Amino acid sequence: MISVNDFIKQSLALHLFFGRIMKEHSFFLEAGFTSKDSNLAQQADSFRRAFDRMMNEVVALSNGVVDQDVLDSGEVITQYTLPAEQLTALLSGVPLATGITRAEADLVGGGMVHSPTLERRVRALNDHAIRLVRGLIAFKTRILSEVLSCRLFTVNYPLLIEHILREAKLYLSTMQKLQSRAEVNPELEAYEQEAFWNRIMAEHAKFIRGLLDPTENDLIVKANEFGNMFDALTDEALQALNRTVPLDKVTADSLAATQQIRDFKEAGTQGLISCRIRSIIIPLLGDHVLREANHYLRLLRMFSH
Repeated sequence: MISVNDFIKQSLALHLFFGRIMKEHSFFLEAGFTSKDSNLAQQADSFRRAFDRMMNEVVALSNGVVDQDVLDSGEVITQYTLPAEQLTALLSGVPLATGITRAEADLVGGGMVHSPTLERRVRALNDHAIRLVRGLIAFKTRILSEVLSCRLFTVNYPLLIEHILREAKLYLSTMQKLQSRAEVNPELEAYEQEAFWNRIMAEHAKFIRGLLDPTENDLIVKANEFGNMFDALTDEALQALNRTVPLDKVTADSLAATQQIRDFKEAGTQGLISCRIRSIIIPLLGDHVLREANHYLRLLRMFSH
């Protein structure tokens, strides 16, 4: 059973990263529907607002509590998050809650936090988040089913809907483990996380490739190379899971590749915000995938110690 201190810190760190990811997934879904499906856009908007409310509580509980390395990793926010949100709100007409981003910029890390009151509040927050994410998973599953049966059109790729569904399921399962105070096997966790996130990085590259303007040939070629690289790393991680490849080799290879794609995503986010890249990528999506690369880098550095 994990300690109360670890339960609090890990829960809040999880929500700071994944809670924001979920509210942005809700926005991406909302922005992708046609006028015919305005009811679905409204449902997605309701999820986005619910995650906004949840994130206000997460930020309030996190100050002076979460580890500083989480705040420094660039997985909570980056220097581009606020301008990306502001430009995305201007382009989409959806009022994004930039106050959360400003509050996150002021967060400071903490040390020991044991407090019965804080523990109760975090446990209640986890229960609320579990219910909310279950609802979002059901919504995403329904959208995917409708798209694949040609009963619904959205500008979001079917693979993107599958992709954000997998991330929501990982968030849910991690919360459930925390709520049960289950001890995690660090080695098995590393195998599973590397297989999961290498696949996510591969798909990011493929989405970027497909959303770039056809004239952006150099970027398309580079994105394609990253897609192939991370497909190979996903296979390598799955071989490690079956104990046919040593984990330390997979971790070292994944770390080097993730640093490269992280830099590619940062340059892309800068290009989107400054309107130097031709694409149909909403600026917030650039920052979104950058934060996911930063999150994976922090995990890989933990695994390599």
